[in-house]
Order: sequence, then structure tokens, then C-alpha cells
Amino acid sequence: MDELDRAGIIQFFEMAFELSWKVLKDFLEYNGYIVKSPREAIKLSFQLELINNGELWLKALEDRNLTVHTYDENTAIEITKRIKDVYLPELDKFYENMLKELNE
Repeated sequence: MDELDRAGIIQFFEMAFELSWKVLKDFLEYNGYIVKSPREAIKLSFQLELINNGELWLKALEDRNLTVHTYDENTAIEITKRIKDVYLPELDKFYENMLKELNE
């Protein structure tokens, strides 16, 4: 994988993660909760069992913030591996959970 591939994966992750936490925020607010930050949305969503692994989501938030504000090739390589191996499957689970919520 070259630098361009990594940059594309990281950019996709940034957008997908941003959209995911905002969906959580909107869902929570629709249900009467007040949410002011991504961290707050993640913690509350974990408590309400909308997501399965709150710590993983918080780590993904850290990595997302890191990729937006800095660029280091070694960091990019490590984060790309986590995106592919950990974060993408977690986002897939979130998608499935939200589909279930919408169909109930």
C-alpha cells in the first residue's frame, strides 16, 4: 500500500466516523437527550447500547482527531491498519444496529 492508498483510506475513515457520530447525536437528540460533543454522544450511546464498544469508539475518535491535525507516515500506517482491522467492522456493526432501531 502506498501513501496515496493510505491517504484515501484515512480520508474515508474521517468522513465515515464524522457521519457516524453525528447520526448518533441526531438519534439521541430525537429521543430527548442533549448532546454537545462527539465524546458525549459516544458515551451516552454506549450506555444506551446503541454501540457495543464505547472504548473502541473513543479510540477511533482519538485517531480521527490525530489524522485531521497531524501527518506522520508511521502514524498513518498504524491508523490505516486499525481502520481496516478494527474500526471498519465496528462501523459496520453500528450500521446494522441503526437499521434495527429504525425498523422497530
